[in-house]
Order: sequence, then structure tokens, then C-alpha cells
Amino acid sequence: MSESLQKSNKSMSFSQKLSAYGTILAGIALIVIFSILSPDSFMTVENAINITRQISFLVIIAIGATLVMSVQEFDLSIGAMASLGGVVAAKLAVAGVPIVICFLIPVLIGFVIGLISGAIVTHFRVLSFVTTLAMGTIIGGFTFWLTDGATIFENIPESFRFLGQTQVFIFPLLSIIMVILVIIFWYIMSQTSLGRRFYAIGGNEKASEVSGININFYKTIAFALCGMLAAFTGALLASRLGSAHPTGGDAYFLNAYAAVFLGMTVVRSGVANIIGTLFGAAILGILANGLTILQVPSFMQDVITGIIIIAALIIQKVGRE
Repeated sequence: MSESLQKSNKSMSFSQKLSAYGTILAGIALIVIFSILSPDSFMTVENAINITRQISFLVIIAIGATLVMSVQEFDLSIGAMASLGGVVAAKLAVAGVPIVICFLIPVLIGFVIGLISGAIVTHFRVLSFVTTLAMGTIIGGFTFWLTDGATIFENIPESFRFLGQTQVFIFPLLSIIMVILVIIFWYIMSQTSLGRRFYAIGGNEKASEVSGININFYKTIAFALCGMLAAFTGALLASRLGSAHPTGGDAYFLNAYAAVFLGMTVVRSGVANIIGTLFGAAILGILANGLTILQVPSFMQDVITGIIIIAALIIQKVGRE
């Protein structure tokens, strides 16, 4: 009896280790594989810095998704919100508005739209994925109306490109902004009452309500912050490209949640968290960068990315059983 119990404990220990370290080991394996297949292009300081720039947009928008998921909700409008943020920022820049205002206005718009989505979800008890899917459709239509479906690129001032294209020594300013936001929201989620209440609501909403936490208020704030970060991501993307397309942010929607889910297998298993999201985005960025260097077609990149995400979720599930 004792021998079988010991074997069971060893088996459980192995599965827990697989759940805790499987995603990290997969990330290390990707680095090793790409380094072997393309050492001159992949394993360089320049490429490492380039990866940090490439994932900066994904990390910032995924932080917002992390906040919403921490209260057990979803915001499916973040891609459309990013597109709107880029378009609004670019149009304001073309109109000659001060650059600070060009970035501030989209952030405020995203915050307000997030408040509206959160209020609908909490006060009318509508499913968040239905509400935000509809909100994303509204935002997408409004963005197309603003642009007539065309890319904004003419008469964009050089100053508008500052945040997206500036280097600080060897580091892109985008990467520095990403790190600053990761630190800020890590601190908020781990060291403040706001973050603790987010996690309390996500862990047990009924118990949180009984303990006196205003569920509606904190969920609404999570949606507002998510909208704000999505719009800011779009504005930064427009600054980087020197243009804005009405669907420019749509591609970040699925990858943002992929980063969050991957992060849930790295840190605080099963719980959306900021550091885990950073790791998840880094793995996706390394994968995309390596496959691009190897000239793998984009459709195959999507297939491989999907397989890795499913495998990570299966490993996490196995580790909890």
C-alpha cells in the first residue's frame, strides 16, 4: 500500500512539474531549435532587441486582456479598439493637434468605451463575450466611417513617429514603454488592493460580494483599463508604421488571449497574471520571429502557434489532475 502511494506521489509530482515548467521548456526548446537552424540571423543581440520591439504591442494589449480575465470575463473588442486608437491618433496628428493630445485622446476614448462595455456586462448581466463582440462590431463600423475604409498615411508629421521609431541607445523606446507598463501593472495586480480585489472576484465572485467588494465597480474598471490599453496599443502601432489602417489592430486580438493563456501555464497556474502574460507574449514573439527568418509561410505560422497553445493548455490540465 505504501509503495503504491509513493508511486502516486511521484507521478503527481512529475505532472505538476510538467504543468509548471512545460511552457518554459518549450520556449527554451524554440530558442535552441531556431539557433541551430539559423544561427547567423536568429541568435544575435540585434534580433533579440528586435523581438522585444515586435512583442511590445502584443504585451501592452495583452496586459488589458489579463486584467479582464482576472475577473473571469472576456473583452472581444480589443482588436477593434486598437484599430480605432490608431486611426484616431493618426487623424489628430494629420490635423496638427499636439502630439501628446494625439495619444491622450485615443486612450480616453478607449477608457470610456471600456466603461460602457463593463457597465452593460455588470448592470444588465449580459455575457461579456456577447457584449464586447457587439461593441467590437460597432467600433469597427465607426472606424471604417472615419477612414472611408482607406489607410491614413498622407501628411502624418515626423513628430508623430517619435514613440514608435525612437531608439534610446540600442533599445527601442517601444520596448522601454512595454517594460514600464509591465512593471506598473504587475505592481497594481500584486501589491495593491485593486489587484487583490480583481483576483478575489475572479477566484470566487459570490464570496467577494459577501465580503463587501463592489463587484460591478471593479469589473467595470477592469474593462475600462483594458479598453485604454488596447487603444494605446493602436496609437503606438500607428506611430511605429507612420500610418493607420481601419483593421490594423485586429490581428492582435487572438494573439493577446493566446499570450494570457500561455502565461497561465507559466506563473500562478490557471490564473491570469502580468508576468505570465509577458512570458506568453515572448514565446509567441520568438516563434513568429524564428519562423519568419526560416521563411515559413504565414498560414503555417498560425497552425504551429495554435498547436503550441493547445499543447500548453493540455499540459496545464494534466498538471491539475
